[in-house]
Amino acid sequence: MFDVFTQMAALIASGVAWRIWKPMGIHADTSRQSLTSLVYVLLLPALVLDVLWNSPLGMDSIRISATAASGVLVGMLLAWLTYRSVFKQASKPTAGALILAAAFPNATYMGLPVLEQLLGPEARTVAIQYDLFACTPILLSIGILVAAAYGDQNEKASPIATLVKVPPLWAAILAIGLNLGGVPMPEWLDEWLGMLGIAVIPLMLISLGMSLQWSVWKPNTLPLLMPVIILQLGVMPLVATLVASNIGLEGINLTGVILEASLPSMVLGLVLCDRYGLHTGFYAMAVTITTGISLFTIPLWFNWLS
Repeated sequence: MFDVFTQMAALIASGVAWRIWKPMGIHADTSRQSLTSLVYVLLLPALVLDVLWNSPLGMDSIRISATAASGVLVGMLLAWLTYRSVFKQASKPTAGALILAAAFPNATYMGLPVLEQLLGPEARTVAIQYDLFACTPILLSIGILVAAAYGDQNEKASPIATLVKVPPLWAAILAIGLNLGGVPMPEWLDEWLGMLGIAVIPLMLISLGMSLQWSVWKPNTLPLLMPVIILQLGVMPLVATLVASNIGLEGINLTGVILEASLPSMVLGLVLCDRYGLHTGFYAMAVTITTGISLFTIPLWFNWLS
């Protein structure tokens, strides 16, 4: 366990170091955009196609999706109630950013390496289904509507148009069709997809480190961030435990969905904040703080599950 998280922390720290020192004069945001674009458009779709084409799909896929959706929707509802009633002083752009930060876990960018390192390569399918069958569709539908409602830009919300532009989602649809159709994967294609997919995890963790913005941290903002920390790292894993254990998930799938729910805030939310005029600084703080704390809380959840 210690070795696994040390390796992950070292990759994240590499991204943080790049943001601080800017090797060759290249800013971390520029490098991160290039890395995440490569992963998002080519490497992650290759991994999704490789994993879902060969993985058993059935009722557990529906159970994983239901667990993920339950956690996200409960987190969003509780965050909305909290920032509507308790933290009324927060501006709409700030409240909107923190509602998204409290609801959506970093299910792929951190979930894939966490599950693969802790549970083995067979757990990758849990992370992919958790994200692409629930988190991403909800983020790009209800999440966009929340961002548009709370943002201070008159950006038109178009969830369907956004969803159809997600390459990993199309890769998942193709893989499911080939899987259910019983189409065998050619050996050369399996090797090629595996070669592309092996680069996903280190690049994801490095880009995650590049996205962490320690400079935006201010101690007087901690009270506003506390609901995000509590909901994202504490309440959502409990919701996942309650839902998954009562709908029949067992073994690696049960452990996987609970670990997915215990992850820090999703990095992709920064894009919605920029586009719809939410408070990007607060969202970046939420990602940074929950990521740092999760390096201690995820092992606690894993030990408890073990």
